[in-house]
Amino acid sequence: MSKPLYSWGRYPQHPQIATACTWRSDLPSAIKSFQDQQLETLPFGNGRSYGDSCLAASDHVIQTRSMDRFIAADWSTGRIVVEAGITLAQILEVIIPRGWFLPVTPGTQFVTVGGAIANDVHGKNHHRKGTFASHTPRFGLLRSDDGLLVCSTEENPALYAATIGGLGLTGIITWSEINLVAINSSAIDSTKVRFDNLKEFFSLSDELDQQHEYSVAWIDCLAKGDAVGRGVFIVGDHAPYGELKLTHKGKLNVPFTPFVSPFSSQTLKCFNNTYWHVQPSKRTRQNIHYEPFFYPLDGILNWNRIYGSKGFQQFQCVIPEVNAEATVHELLSTIAKAGQGSFLAVLKRCGEIPSPGLLSFPMPGTSLALDFSQRAGLDTGLFRRLDDIVAEAGGRLYPAKDAHMSAEHFRTFYPAWEQIEELRDPALKSRFWKRVTS
Repeated sequence: MSKPLYSWGRYPQHPQIATACTWRSDLPSAIKSFQDQQLETLPFGNGRSYGDSCLAASDHVIQTRSMDRFIAADWSTGRIVVEAGITLAQILEVIIPRGWFLPVTPGTQFVTVGGAIANDVHGKNHHRKGTFASHTPRFGLLRSDDGLLVCSTEENPALYAATIGGLGLTGIITWSEINLVAINSSAIDSTKVRFDNLKEFFSLSDELDQQHEYSVAWIDCLAKGDAVGRGVFIVGDHAPYGELKLTHKGKLNVPFTPFVSPFSSQTLKCFNNTYWHVQPSKRTRQNIHYEPFFYPLDGILNWNRIYGSKGFQQFQCVIPEVNAEATVHELLSTIAKAGQGSFLAVLKRCGEIPSPGLLSFPMPGTSLALDFSQRAGLDTGLFRRLDDIVAEAGGRLYPAKDAHMSAEHFRTFYPAWEQIEELRDPALKSRFWKRVTS
């Protein structure tokens, strides 16, 4: 028997028993076997969702990771068709030497295409390119009741919209078409500068976001007083000249899971303070490889283990533009007062390009994301206060990162959830969906 599967955050800890499908033709019989057992299942890719959205209500999943093949490619236009289990890393290995790149990429290259569509991931260029699914005009969907379908804005448009950001509940994505973007180099021309407070972040963002393809900021989540929201602003663009090369540098590895997380308010405060001070006080340009720019944590294998045996939760929200600065200030002040958080807190602006998905997370505004070591009272204490702040500001939380959102908040944040429920494949249900809709 294969090892049980978990979400990336290792919380909640519900081990998943996997039925692996190597070929697309294996999927119908796998679904039928669960129907015969009266078990609701769920597609499971590479397990990079943080909370319980990738965990089946029955704890029995259909693993699609081995369906990782290129089906077709037109290298003159940058249009590719790939199976849903292929990871973004595998795609990059093939497309970069040919002068192409992904139109949108999240902070890890180890998500599958199926997962990227089901969670409608976004990246540092949301203000320019929108979400990942904005560049996937067609995909295949297998449903237990309707069989194999093709979904697009013209074919099965309701299922197309419901599947994008639909958390794997409308059927199993089998393949997808992706429109790539042309590049001349695998390097990124990047500029970084530290800033003293949240007001400076918004000032830099107003100036630089429209000048650059990619924009993001690291935030010291424990800074207080006049320094609330201080951090490091980073922008970048694909370099116009250079080599189209990959890197195969050795990666660090976290070999085991410590029983207790090494992160405390004191160690985090020390790290954050040191990291902020060593960053450039004036705008500094550098030419760097795409991997450390887009995927800094991918250089450490199994980095999720560092949070200890209880796992971790990520809190990610987006706040509408009109309330963004004041609300993010309140969120960061609340987190700093609690003395919790992580060394990696990310702040970025989301643009106005609408997603084609009904349940997609981004909206025009500002997104804040950071990790918290799992501990008793986190959900009922700090998270409850943060959730109320987000709700009052008209924002919402990200289901792909969530393990605590209340049903009341979810239904407020995502009023289209009832349309998803109407189109949900009767054979599929996640622990997340059961939690927020029951």
